[in-house]
Amino acid sequence: MDRLEEFLDYLIYQKNYSDYTRENYGNDLREYCSYLEKEGLSYQTIEYNDIRFYLMYLSEEKGEKASSINRKLSSIRSFYKYLLNKGYVSKNVFSHIQGPKKEKRLPRYFEYYELEMLFSVPNDNTALGQRDLLILELLYATGLRVGELVSIKLADIHISDRTIFILGKGNKERIVSFGEYALDSLKHYLKDGREKLNKKNSSYLLLNNQGGPLTERGVRYILDKIIKQTTLNKNISPHMLRHTFATHLLNEGCDLLSVQKLLGHESISSTQIYTHVTTDRLKEVYYHSFPRAKIKK
Repeated sequence: MDRLEEFLDYLIYQKNYSDYTRENYGNDLREYCSYLEKEGLSYQTIEYNDIRFYLMYLSEEKGEKASSINRKLSSIRSFYKYLLNKGYVSKNVFSHIQGPKKEKRLPRYFEYYELEMLFSVPNDNTALGQRDLLILELLYATGLRVGELVSIKLADIHISDRTIFILGKGNKERIVSFGEYALDSLKHYLKDGREKLNKKNSSYLLLNNQGGPLTERGVRYILDKIIKQTTLNKNISPHMLRHTFATHLLNEGCDLLSVQKLLGHESISSTQIYTHVTTDRLKEVYYHSFPRAKIKK
């Protein structure tokens, strides 16, 4: 559909979304368009009842989880908002459609000893090993989103005060700090590994083995390869290290508002999910430490 490709180009060139995000939108919307074609429906004349049957199709026939259905609804809602603004449809029929309620899931994160296992995997005598260790160190030290990480250019980094300029979600700017471990990895990579990888005179910090900028998909592949070299029975994602960053800050006494700013969350409600994790940690400390709370033997 021409309108769909036009919308996907709009996400890249007008909204500055990443290629990975564009691909996810495209997958969701192509599936929706295939459903319309199969059912003999038009995107311009679809009605509320048609949408209800589409949601039933996703839930009952495809067995999609609530989180997946809500993500697809969000993609379609954005598509129709674009169509409405362009005058291609007369109304956004998805604007008031509510998806299924998501079950509340606590964010998954790594314990300190698990992080040490991850950090011990990359071989920092090689260029790729130095880069992979830096990826781990920066994701944990800053809580960056993977799209923010791969967008870092050398000009964004200020080694003297250990800060990085980040253009985040929604083109919001912020400054993130990093500590000594990340600094050591950064200096080693810049002095050695990046020099070997930089075959194309790139301005980006993280490079692939062809010398081009590393992609979000590339980072996910690297992290997946790293965890397979440990004994940890966990899946890993860049966002899991972001969760770990936030959780460890709160466990060490950082206030929620500061964590919100460090993560680049627009609303503190997005940050509050981490309080569930730290509440469990506080309960564990309480029952272990307070004399009258200890279980009687």
